[in-house]
Amino acid sequence: MLFLFRIIKFSFQDIARNIWLTIATVMILLLALFSINTLIAVRLISDNAVSAVKEKIDISLYLSAEATESQIMDLKTQITNLDNVANVNYISKQSAMDSFRVKYENNPEVLAALSELGRNPLSPSLIIIPKNFDQSDLVINGLKAINNPIIESRDFSDNTSILTKINNITKRINELGLFVISVFILISLLVVYNAIRVAIYTHRQEIEIMRLVGASNYFIYLPYLCSAIVYSLLSTLVIISIFYPLLTLIQPYLEVFFMGYSINILSYFVDNFVLIFGSQFLIVVFINALASLFAVRKYSKI
Repeated sequence: MLFLFRIIKFSFQDIARNIWLTIATVMILLLALFSINTLIAVRLISDNAVSAVKEKIDISLYLSAEATESQIMDLKTQITNLDNVANVNYISKQSAMDSFRVKYENNPEVLAALSELGRNPLSPSLIIIPKNFDQSDLVINGLKAINNPIIESRDFSDNTSILTKINNITKRINELGLFVISVFILISLLVVYNAIRVAIYTHRQEIEIMRLVGASNYFIYLPYLCSAIVYSLLSTLVIISIFYPLLTLIQPYLEVFFMGYSINILSYFVDNFVLIFGSQFLIVVFINALASLFAVRKYSKI
């Protein structure tokens, strides 16, 4: 117990004596952690956006206005039995008209033009939802093979361009994020290495005396390892105190921007608090411990 107490005491004395180096080290680690968490948040938003877009993608078949209910139901059953089709929704003429009126309820000119027609000009339709968006081409090919006279037109709009753009943006952001994180990790190693090197130089006479009285390598090294743990703990606590309020401010804007989609990055960080910040703390401790070991080995000849 006395051995541990002396190590901790020596470590905190070193931190206090080199307070500016401590602040610089913690700030560099803080920037690295901020970059990592920002990358996680961006990746989460992009993944949710892609999933939300996929859920909204469908394929439409517009049917003849003279088609009977039995003909439509037969066609619906035929399409439902196709491979890779998750669901088929039938939109009747009346349902289409109701949706049209709701969509243009604030446009009296459109509604007036519709009233002058004196009839429902809209056609019934079938909305096909693929099981997997990546296999939507197979669904489209299956639909093209169906030659039914009640089918008036087919909407096989290519939605892949939307997802391709999102995926490309996400890929570029991830690549840039990984580069920034790598730079910060390298800088962190150098800063911690330099901080410990200066600390060892400051305490070189004490280390020589410890050597003369028979101090072990562990007794010389462990205080710096303890300092590395303190740096890691401080940087992790600070990033938590900064990042959660920031997420709280961003979340309402995300809900407005992605209206109708369930994207809650704040909830994700809360639910995975231990996994996210626990792993980051362990990684930072490892980086600091590694830098400490290199510095101590070189400058104290362990």
